[in-house]
Amino acid sequence: MKRKKNIRLDERISNGAGVYFNATAKIASVQSPYQLIEVFDTPDLGKLMRIDGCNMLSERDEFFYHENFIHPAAITHPDPKSVLIIGGGDGGSAEELLKYPSIASVVLCELDKTVIEVAQAHFQSVHHDVFAHPKLDVHIGDGVEYMRAAHGFDLIYLDLTDPVGSAEALYTPPFYADCKRALNGHDGGALALHIGSPFSHPARVKTSIENLRQVFKTVTPYFVHIPAYGATWGFAVASDALNIINISAAEINARLEQRAIADRQFYNGEMHHASLALPEYVRHLMNG
Repeated sequence: MKRKKNIRLDERISNGAGVYFNATAKIASVQSPYQLIEVFDTPDLGKLMRIDGCNMLSERDEFFYHENFIHPAAITHPDPKSVLIIGGGDGGSAEELLKYPSIASVVLCELDKTVIEVAQAHFQSVHHDVFAHPKLDVHIGDGVEYMRAAHGFDLIYLDLTDPVGSAEALYTPPFYADCKRALNGHDGGALALHIGSPFSHPARVKTSIENLRQVFKTVTPYFVHIPAYGATWGFAVASDALNIINISAAEINARLEQRAIADRQFYNGEMHHASLALPEYVRHLMNG
């Protein structure tokens, strides 16, 4: 019996290192006006979406990213109702947010509608048909432009590609200032985003935190290993009124039960606080 040949998918994490996964088939390949979007079937990750050769989303490990990206800010907020996601065209962040009964509306602003189309076709196990949810409003357009007129959000999530090319403008103090203006700050409005790997991208992580601190009073980084990225990955929540450190594990677990946030594979009160514990090299990076 002839053995099926593997497709090796390499991704460079830094100039001298990377990660690879084997795939058994390429399921889709679409060149949009902005980027190349590919879907592969892999033994370790299930279906894997890659954008311009970078791993973005997989069926098997998406919960590492989406649960840790969404819940720390959302569970700490006393009563989130209106949420904006910039990016997030795979639908995973919106699906996680709409588990919250208090949330009345989620706006998803995605530059590339092809990402949504590919996700709808191949990643139902991630988004669970969230694009048909009555509380979700999908806006196709540039996030920088959208944010200039945005207002009235309790939470804003930047679910973006890395800060290169067209996404670079969404990692700057002026853009963060627009986010702050769009937040309902008096009751705990907060911005959440990912900031890269502290080991492989230390300059990016340091710059991201410094830029956020120019705009917000409280910037709280936290770190989680993401298998598809092959690295410990950083996130941050920035706010003038909300601090994800100031909620106990017991209160988090109580709110998860009260708000009926089910179907979780990673996040709970204990893991919330575990991700906030910083090793010394990261402390030096943040404060150096």
